[in-house]
Amino acid sequence: MAEAPLVFLSAEAERLEPRLPPSSATSTSSEERTLPWVTLTFATSLDSALSLGPGIRTALSGPQSKAMTHYLRSRHDAICVGVGTAIADDPGLNCRLAASSQGPTVSPDAGSLPGSASAITTHQPRPIVIDPMLRWEFTSQSKVMQLAGAGKGLAPYIITAVAEPPGSRKKLLEEVGGKYIVLDQPNAKEPTAGAGYRRFDWRAILAAVRNEGMQSIMIEGGGEVINSLLSAESAELVDSVIITIAPTWLGPGSVFVSPPLRPTGPPDQTSLIPGPTSASKQTEAASAVTPDGKRRPNVPDSLVEGRPVQASEGQQPDGKHGVEAGDPSGR
Repeated sequence: MAEAPLVFLSAEAERLEPRLPPSSATSTSSEERTLPWVTLTFATSLDSALSLGPGIRTALSGPQSKAMTHYLRSRHDAICVGVGTAIADDPGLNCRLAASSQGPTVSPDAGSLPGSASAITTHQPRPIVIDPMLRWEFTSQSKVMQLAGAGKGLAPYIITAVAEPPGSRKKLLEEVGGKYIVLDQPNAKEPTAGAGYRRFDWRAILAAVRNEGMQSIMIEGGGEVINSLLSAESAELVDSVIITIAPTWLGPGSVFVSPPLRPTGPPDQTSLIPGPTSASKQTEAASAVTPDGKRRPNVPDSLVEGRPVQASEGQQPDGKHGVEAGDPSGR
């Protein structure tokens, strides 16, 4: 049974507009940028967790935030995830936005759309998968590959440090319009303690994306990707941060996201400047997520949106730092 379509109204889109990349039709500076516009967006619990544990898919987003995610995808040239997300979630990484008389509508498939919204948007973001050591063993049955083959999405570009990708997977990828982008080994950092793979410098990744003609990229996760972008050395590359907060705690053992602590120096950690229309919201008492990681219906999310700054820049008039949360379903 197909899910009911989700609605994302124009009033919601208007609030997000200051945090989104400028339209290519109206922007005069897009060609001057050497790196693409970067929007970092993800959903967390109240304790800043992405999932119940590594590799465990956890449904944190509610209907409104799901609709918002697809609207955001419609406004970017590319959508990026790390290899862990590609392996754990088998994501589609496409945009299912459709026009209707009630406003933009999101639906899992065209068959469940109302009569006034029968056509899926023609714009699709290019999936970008960061896979330095080629851990993602995709097949023709992987969701993103099926959608690309059916014309409902684009095939992924895979950024890797492996100079000679496996021939069979390279052929499969190229048959649906995807390809590997090989970055030189000097652009990859050695594994950190506990990490079994290399990490690329974000400037090298973003430069490669820009060289492919993409002027904006929406980065969705997972944990390693988000935490690396929130680090002091990479936060300046992010133009906008949009976070959905589910009214639940996931607890110990979860995958958490947070800027790393500075071992020395003043407390000028990366923070956010809140959006001008952000409003405080009373957190719902009911948990949004069941113990097995499924989303409970009818429990609204909160939304935090802003841009990454050093805390001294984002200081509030009362001397405090941080952001306020707004309810995307009640504005």
